[in-house]
Formats: sequence, structure tokens, C-alpha cells
Amino acid sequence: MPPDQAEKPAILVLAPMPAAPVSAGNRRRLAATCEALTRGGFAIDLAYYAHEDQIYRRFGQHPPTDLEEMERTFRNVFLIEARTVIPLKTRSTAFGIDEWCPDEVGDFVAWYGSAYPETGAVLVNYVFLSRALERVPPGVLRLIDTHDRFAGRQTQYRPFRAEPNFFYTDAAGEAAGLARADVVLAIQAAEAGYFASLTDSRVLLLPPHFPAQTPFAVPERVARIGFLGHGNDPNLFSIGRFIRAWRDGWTPDRPELVIAGEICRSLPGVEGPGVRLLGYLDRLEDFYAQADLVVAPMLMGSGLKMKVGEALSFGRPVIGTEIGLEGFEPVEPAHRCRDAEAVKAAVLAVAADAEALARLTRASEALFTRYAATALAAEAELIGLLRAHERERMSPSPRTRGEGRDDLVVGATSGSKGEGALRGETLSETPPHLRLPARSADDEVGRALSPRAGRGDANLDAASIVIQGGGLVLTCETSARSRPAADPDLGVLVATERRPGHGTAAVYAPQRQRWFARAEAAADGAAPDLGPLDVALSPEWVRDRTLPPATRAALARAFARMQADWETEGRIVGCAGDRLEIETLLPGVLVNGTHPAAAFLVAGEGASEWRLERVTPLHRRRIDTYANLTGRLPAPLPVSLSFRGAATGPASGCLLFLTDDGIGRIILPEGAA
Repeated sequence: MPPDQAEKPAILVLAPMPAAPVSAGNRRRLAATCEALTRGGFAIDLAYYAHEDQIYRRFGQHPPTDLEEMERTFRNVFLIEARTVIPLKTRSTAFGIDEWCPDEVGDFVAWYGSAYPETGAVLVNYVFLSRALERVPPGVLRLIDTHDRFAGRQTQYRPFRAEPNFFYTDAAGEAAGLARADVVLAIQAAEAGYFASLTDSRVLLLPPHFPAQTPFAVPERVARIGFLGHGNDPNLFSIGRFIRAWRDGWTPDRPELVIAGEICRSLPGVEGPGVRLLGYLDRLEDFYAQADLVVAPMLMGSGLKMKVGEALSFGRPVIGTEIGLEGFEPVEPAHRCRDAEAVKAAVLAVAADAEALARLTRASEALFTRYAATALAAEAELIGLLRAHERERMSPSPRTRGEGRDDLVVGATSGSKGEGALRGETLSETPPHLRLPARSADDEVGRALSPRAGRGDANLDAASIVIQGGGLVLTCETSARSRPAADPDLGVLVATERRPGHGTAAVYAPQRQRWFARAEAAADGAAPDLGPLDVALSPEWVRDRTLPPATRAALARAFARMQADWETEGRIVGCAGDRLEIETLLPGVLVNGTHPAAAFLVAGEGASEWRLERVTPLHRRRIDTYANLTGRLPAPLPVSLSFRGAATGPASGCLLFLTDDGIGRIILPEGAA
């Protein structure tokens, strides 16, 4: 805990993303809001619900999480394990407002309220976590930082012929979520007006404040233009279109496009003349040192584009679309381009005209100055409200008991005068969205999934445990440091353990147990058996495959008894050379589309990796045994799996079937052929 926060009034901030490192727009928003609260004299208790860990693993991404840095920044830091599978698709027209807020989030809020009764306010990030506010004790101010508008968000994907992979709901759902708050925070004026049309809760405009890092200066020339982003759909769709436009007709006398951030992992094969990937950079300064001008060619998305505010704070001129600069109230034509081609034309125009570049730089500076004044005024209004509430809590009155909260519920939108409100939008007359059914943990299962189950006499108090055998060295490190994809001493990150239980301080501690693997020259002994661990796998298994094949096989043997999401049986229906055909069942979500997978046959003391070539749906189901161990997977479908690399021919054993964020187990009994 920072020493200066011990005596300050506290606010609990609950977020489905970490506050460090600030490598994505929603993280920048979270950090900016916490910085504003800290400047206002409040101590922050940050609760990170590890939702983002789960979501991005499904796409083979590995965004870093620095819990150590968060511990240095905030009074207390809590980690809420994302045990429930978050659905990315819905068969309905929209997600119910509570489908992304499982019981473990509300359980934490209830525990926190009893453990820290002096806390005067709870702020949740995103309306889809609003259900947690129902567990907030009386007398505590409830706030939602919306980040974005989520009603009808899916319609933005239609021009791209795609479906969203993030939350969206309808107006009735959004209204039901907002109604749980006393105060709703909007990131830009148009969305503030929209939220005011949905709810009687008080709506405050709160654009994030970006402290100036570097003064504006006209670049001598535009040698490189930059784009920095996370690997979300709006960024991928938008920069993909811009890359195609930028490459068309590119010559060496034109600026080079440099791209940085987690998004680079999702842009394989785009590098070439005119386009260069910098990868993930630890320091923003390292990116802006390589960009004379920043582009925001956004074609979709809501909220406010944090990349624009950051670029302006580093004194870089910006060119972007109207969507890219929405919320900054731009007036310069180069800040209101209609599409990717128009952004390209504007870049080429200023690259060839020094006076046009100077005008753009001055316009970007003026834009930043206007925006900063609005952000600071909005921040002062929020801090004034929070301080007034804290004074009332400290005075003996009925309000201390949670009564008389009407003064916090008004229809006007503060700071925006309602501009941008979609008054013509018809709200659904359907009832408020129902909660998800309760899901409670089984105590016996919880004990079976103990983080140290099946490890014999290992020293449980050690910061790390080293186990080796079969040409494999495994290290389990317990720490809160930033989650690396690899460590120069420990090897490649292969798994992160999930902590069982709820409702105790130990369960919510920020330390994480991570398993690293590296090859060992000597292959003496058998690969270790780690027992029934409950883990989230890293991209090494399915995507990266950096470890040698023999080491990967030994790794599968070590993790063979890890907790699976689903389990079934298989029957070998064909075998020729190193090819094998297995009839089995798969969760329906894995049957259609492209789903990178890895498969390992574990038999006896050994394991071998098989390469999946094809998944063929079958009309007739011959396998009856199937267990959905999470309770959230779609119904199984019959399939035939075609493998290559099964040099040993037909065999019995356990076939581990691994996808980005799923662990399946297919049992091949004796005589399965």
C-alpha cells in the first residue's frame, strides 16, 4: 500500500481489465479515472476481475498483466478469478445485461463490503458488471463508468460482414444496468446524452485527462506514420482496411506505416514495403519516438479513442476519421476524414506540403487544449460530488443508513446539456433482463482443485518450485509480476493456475501461480505428473509452439490430469500409415469455423503430439458418453477427426484436445478401433 493512502477515504474500483501496463484503450481509461480519483484525495482499492485473461486467450493473444505495478499504485489490489466461462456468442438478438457478470464478481463485492465497511463508494467499469452493485451495502455510493454504449453495438459489424466478439445488448438491457447506479459516467458528450435518455440516475460527463508529455512541434518531415492499438475487433478491422489502402501505390518516397501494440500478434503477414510491425512495446515513449504523425483510421467503435488522446499528449499531429476522433469535438478536415482512403490522402497531402503539416500540427494542439479544459472541468464536478457524499456519510443522518438518496437521481445530463441524445430511439417494452441462474462452487471439487494438489512433498512456502524429468524442466513461480510470455531463466509460460474458493482475503490476493517450461538436454526419468491442476493455458500450446516437439510431448504428459472443460469417448474408424480417423463428439462451438487446436495422445508414461487436419461433421451420433464440466458449453455434435503424425498407429489412452481457451479430454478405450 502506498503510504500516503492509509488515511484517505476509500473507493473500490472494480474492472474486468488490469490497470497496468497501460497497453490498451480501456486500460488507459481505467488508469485515468483512478488518477482523477487519487488527485481528488481518495485512496483506491482496485479489484481486477480476470475476465480479459479469459477472453483474449481465445484469440491466441497474451496481453500482459502487471499486478506488482498495481500494488505499488493502489491502497489494496484484489484478483477475482474468472472461473465462469464468458459467452462470446448468443443465439438471442442481444446478450442479457447480466450474462457477463457471474456470481464470483458479486460474491467478492459482498465480501469486500463486510471486510472494508469504511469504503464510501463502489465504481464498476462497464454496464455488464452492474449486477455486482446489487451486493453493495446501503449508504455506499454506486457508480458505473460506462466506457462505451453497448445497445445495438452489433450493428457496427454489418458492413464488415462479421459478428462481434465482445458484449452487446439492447436498450432495455442497458437501461436496466444503468438503473443500478446512483451515478453514471460517460466518456463523451453524445453518449452522455444517450444514457440520460435511458435512466433517471445522474449522468456525468467524464472524458479522461491526458497530462501533456511532450510539447507540440512541427515535424521536419513525415518519415513514419504510426498506429498503436490492442487486438480488438474495431482496431483489427480498421487498421486492416488502412493497410490495404496504404500499400496501394506505395513508393519509398512516401512515409512508412509503423504499427505497435498487442494488435501485432493478430496481423501476421502484413509486413512488407511501406508497413512495419514494432510488436508490443513496454514504453509509450518508444513508440512515439518512431512516429512523426499518428493515424486513427477507425471505421467502427464507440466511446472515445484513447490512442488519439495519448498521441496528442505526446505532441504528435493526428489524422483520423470522424469515428476516430469522436468525443474530441474536431473541426479540422483532417480530423474528420470519411474513410481509410481519405485518411491516406490527408497524410500524403501534409507529407508533401510543409505549410499544410504546420497547420495540422497547430490544429492538433488547439484540439488538445480544448479537450483538456473540458476533461479537467468534468473531473472537478465528479470529485465535488464524491466529497459531498463522503461528508454526508461522516455526519450522523438517515443518509448514512442508505436512506434519502433522491438527491443523487436526476434526469439532466451534467456538462453536456443533452446534446447527442437519441430522443427518437424506441425503447423495448420487454421486462428488465433476468439474472443468470445461480452457480455455486462444490466444496469437494474446490478441494480437489487445490493449487498444490498432487505435488507430493514440494515446499509450499517457496516462491518457486522446480520439477524435472523426461527432458523437461518445469518451474512454478508464485508472484505478482507482469505476466510474461517467456522468461529468460525459467523458459516459456505454459499455464497459470486458478485459485479455488471465494470469500476470504487469501482467495483474492494478487499473487499468481504460473508454470514455465524449458527443454533439458538430459532426458533421464519419466515426465512429471502434476496432478489435477485447474489451469488456464498459454498460447504456447496451440499458437506459438516454440518448444521442441519432444518437450511439448513431455509437457502434455505432465499436465495430462489437468481439469478439463469437457470429456467424451472416441472410436478409431480408420488408420493408414501415420493417418488416423477418430469418431467422437465435440462441443458445438468447435465444429464450425476455424479453431486452432493441438492434440496429444497420453498413454502410459509417454505422450505424442498428433496434428489435426480436419473436423468433419457427422449426421449420425454413435458416441453417447459426454460430460460438459463447465455447464456453459453448447450441446455436443458428432464429428470425425482426421489426424496425422500418429506414427504408433491405433492406441488406447487419453487424447488431450486443446483450443485457445478450452481443454478437452477424449478417452480412447482398449479395443476402440
